Amino acid sequence: VQLQASGGGLVQAGGSLRLSCAASGNIFGANVMAWYRQGQGKQRELVASAFSNGDTNYVDSVKGRFTISRDNSQNTVYLQMNSLKPEDTAVYYCKYRRLLSSVDYWGQGTQVTVSS
Repeated sequence: VQLQASGGGLVQAGGSLRLSCAASGNIFGANVMAWYRQGQGKQRELVASAFSNGDTNYVDSVKGRFTISRDNSQNTVYLQMNSLKPEDTAVYYCKYRRLLSSVDYWGQGTQVTVSS
């Protein structure tokens, strides 16, 4: 499975960005696609996840501002980020995992920088 993330950039506080992550390869069965982020000097944290059955989860700090969605026909996951804050600055990574597997597949990361 290969993941290709895109959509990062520089934006002012209060602005919006949309990240995309396209998966290719052996995509089948129940699975989850998720976005993580890692700020400078910080541990990587889960931001949002979207399961193939439609369930979604968010970390508290982004609830009401970020929306994760999937296009299963295109094996693509999106992260719409609104009302961005400087503390959202990080490298954002997408991840794919089949639910009956312990193997994670990661995209290459895309930088999001929010200026104050």
